[in-house]
Amino acid sequence: MAHALPVSPLALPLPELKEVRGVRLGAAEAGIRYKGRTDLVLAEFVPGTTVAGVFTRSKCPGAPVDWCRDILPTGEARALVVNAGNANVFTGRAGRETCKATAEATALLAGCTPQAVYLASTGVIGEILPHERMTAALPALHEALSATGWEAAARGIMTTDTFPKAAVRTAKLNGTDVLIQGIAKGSGMVAPDMATMLAFVATDAALPAPVLQALLSQGVKTTFNCITVDSDTSTSDMVLLFATGAAANDELSASTQANAEALTDFREALQGVLHDLAQLVIRDGEGATKLMTISVTGAVSDDSAWRVAMAIGNSPLVKTAVAGEDANWGRIVMAVGKCGEPADRDTLSVSIGGVCIARDGTVVPGYDETPVVAHMKGHEIDIAVDLGLGNGTARAWSCDLTHGYIDINGSYRS
Repeated sequence: MAHALPVSPLALPLPELKEVRGVRLGAAEAGIRYKGRTDLVLAEFVPGTTVAGVFTRSKCPGAPVDWCRDILPTGEARALVVNAGNANVFTGRAGRETCKATAEATALLAGCTPQAVYLASTGVIGEILPHERMTAALPALHEALSATGWEAAARGIMTTDTFPKAAVRTAKLNGTDVLIQGIAKGSGMVAPDMATMLAFVATDAALPAPVLQALLSQGVKTTFNCITVDSDTSTSDMVLLFATGAAANDELSASTQANAEALTDFREALQGVLHDLAQLVIRDGEGATKLMTISVTGAVSDDSAWRVAMAIGNSPLVKTAVAGEDANWGRIVMAVGKCGEPADRDTLSVSIGGVCIARDGTVVPGYDETPVVAHMKGHEIDIAVDLGLGNGTARAWSCDLTHGYIDINGSYRS
């Protein structure tokens, strides 16, 4: 039985959600693990919907990840089923059978093949997921699907999340107005090597699957792949992007590159949705009270800058210093030095809250800690590091590490 958690002090309200043409969705109580709350989400897409996906690089992925990877090459989707409370991971043959049974039951309702049904699960690892509870709840849920079911879906996929997460943007594509809207869940076990735990984005744009895939892969790199709550990559991570084509814009060729000028507005809007969802996950980090923005410049390459930024964001000593509102810049220097990337103590500079604290291998003469102390008491902490070695840059987001993280994870299965 899940215990109610206090809402994160970093929480943001849901934006005004819109109807994405070609998508109907909703949530129901299937009693998979939780009592008295929704835990099963179903979305149905119109025929012709294309799909793209990015998945965890964990070597121990859940059965739904394998299922989605296997069917993604078709590039088509008609339905999505998501459950919360049980991750269907490390469940062997039973896990695969649950995926097959769920997809077949959904396909009958949607009038499609099981290979057009995408599946996602989140929750406890190593427990058999009873597909009978899901398949029993699906017919009534399908009957109640609505174009306005986005908030219900956002709430239905939550586990230790303390607030629902959604983002929306509009864009022009070949002169046609299109909408992009998404939901996400994630609070702990978040240090994505591709994505967050779960995120689902839909657009009414008409886009070929290869173009959609290129856009998603590019967008994830600087959003979901730049966040960390606890350095742990989930077995269940996935981001799926669906394009219904209901906006009826002039289609692009399947060979169109993600950086093509015709995609500029759409690409920027999609990036905005992915960025917002990734930020919301960090704002709901388990036990989090502070959002950390970590900017790294002067690295030998962008990839090197990213690894330095993530090392800072993943450091328990940096995270606990931030939790304690201690401007201990020595811990930042420690994190830079340990991560194996090129760095030089004598060219390194560190700033917190816009105040340069250390430069050229030593503390700034006459450094006044007063404004930095005040900055550390806020909810949003800015850390900037310049390595002084090259032109590589990156930005990552993390959160502090508090007793709340231990409280939540120490009793996760109880």
